[in-house]
Amino acid sequence: MRAIEFQEYGGPEVLRVVDAEVPEPGPGRVSVDVAWTGVNFADLKARSEGYRVPALPHRPGLEVSGRVRAVGAGVTGLAVGQEVAALTEGGAYAEVVVADAATVFPVPAGVGLRTAATLPTVLPTAYALLHSVGRLQPGESVLVQGAAGGVGTVAGQLARAAGAGAVYGVVSSQSKARYAREHGYDEVYVGDVEAGPGAAGGLPEWVRAATGGRGVDLALDAVGGETFRQSLASLAVFGRLVSFGNASSAEPWHVGQPELYPGGRSVGGFSILTLAKTSPAHLRALAERAFATAVDGTVTLPVTAEFDLADAAEAHRLMGTRASTGKLLLRVG
Repeated sequence: MRAIEFQEYGGPEVLRVVDAEVPEPGPGRVSVDVAWTGVNFADLKARSEGYRVPALPHRPGLEVSGRVRAVGAGVTGLAVGQEVAALTEGGAYAEVVVADAATVFPVPAGVGLRTAATLPTVLPTAYALLHSVGRLQPGESVLVQGAAGGVGTVAGQLARAAGAGAVYGVVSSQSKARYAREHGYDEVYVGDVEAGPGAAGGLPEWVRAATGGRGVDLALDAVGGETFRQSLASLAVFGRLVSFGNASSAEPWHVGQPELYPGGRSVGGFSILTLAKTSPAHLRALAERAFATAVDGTVTLPVTAEFDLADAAEAHRLMGTRASTGKLLLRVG
């Protein structure tokens, strides 16, 4: 079979097409003939700096759609030939991938395999950020970093559907701002949160101006570093910040009494990959609720670019420019 792997860390050029043996599923695992593979920023971090890479060479990729090829011992509820979407620990840039049965989900009725490839990481993540961790209540305001990306696209729509009073986004360009406004956002801050053109002093001042001096009830941050601190400073009294990534590769954040006590603020965190390992039952329940929002039309996640498997490096180059919106996919099967 064909697969994409890298043998050293670096730019997109380190991704190579290789011929590999077809993997067989062990007990409790399932192999999938891949139709589509989702491209995530975590894949770029794996390639460039070894994020969640146990050893080299490594095949990136965290989510696929396709058909069950074989099931290992002890697997129930899945059948050969069944259309599925799967969350993987890696290796999804390939014609066949193996995943734990607990993270392999039947494709909902009426959903095609191309759309199904957008489901495993983004929808459950956005749903958990707003509801399970962020505990958004009707009438509350939300601030989302990376509002034009995959999670941001879904989060804006989910927040609007949940009755948010106002949904604010942060993006890096005017074209992304236009895109975000089409997907649930009321107002969008454009620029670097540290210096930002949105208002003198940066993001917190822009947020205060937009909210009449109050701040937002919930902020979602996948960037870390200074962006994390600016998001925290944008919270209202009793506001919550949920961290779900460190795209900036900054030092891990630390927050304590000086930042939290004055306004009764709180900070939470979420990682869908970690949840898949620590509590697959909770992941399955979360995915079921999240997938339902795609089936009933509550949310849509546009596929804005697709590439052949052999052109995975081009997908990484596009995502790395920060010019992409929505979801990027690789055509495999």
